[in-house]
Amino acid sequence: MFTGIVEALGEVAEIDSSGAVHRLVIASPVLADGVAVGDSVAVNGVCLTAVQIEHERMTVEVVPETLRRTNLGALEIGDAVNVERSLPADGRFGGHIVQGHVDVTCTVTRREPEGASELVTFTLPPDHAAHIVPKGFVALDGVSLTVVDASADEFRVALIPHTRALVTLGFAEVGYRANLEVDVLAKYVERAMTVMPRETALSRAQLQASGLLDVETEE
Repeated sequence: MFTGIVEALGEVAEIDSSGAVHRLVIASPVLADGVAVGDSVAVNGVCLTAVQIEHERMTVEVVPETLRRTNLGALEIGDAVNVERSLPADGRFGGHIVQGHVDVTCTVTRREPEGASELVTFTLPPDHAAHIVPKGFVALDGVSLTVVDASADEFRVALIPHTRALVTLGFAEVGYRANLEVDVLAKYVERAMTVMPRETALSRAQLQASGLLDVETEE
């Protein structure tokens, strides 16, 4: 599990798509500290398994489904990526629950300065309109952000100067596709509302049969 608090910007050092498996080599100083083969690391918000570690370089394998659903397939050598190691059991929970399971990509449509910060507008895919609400959480390229406002087809987040300097979204231009992971709690609520019957109230007969309703006392 991750929290959406990016630890460092990494760099794509190598790309190998010649074989059956798409491989990326990510370089970042943070990878030299406690990351071992088999560990999960979030790269642009995508949970990936380290298959090789060499000093500050990590090799990961990316399956076709991940390439289709995220922006990892568009990466080129030299591109910057957000890196976050998985949260240790005794770690500080600074953001929100981020699984590293990207739902879809969304596109930057506007960037507007607001004082020292910046408002960034993204397209809102229809399938996830119910999952994004004002003051709720989203993860964009693995960055935990609060939604400023949302309409039927777009939403906005605010980037403070500190965040802009440390993550990919700080220099992402209009047209950039960011990885979007909506709040998993919103998905669970929607699932419960969809699957559960509309009528969930207990009937009088059920209460009487269970002994929770004393007919004589009630009368």
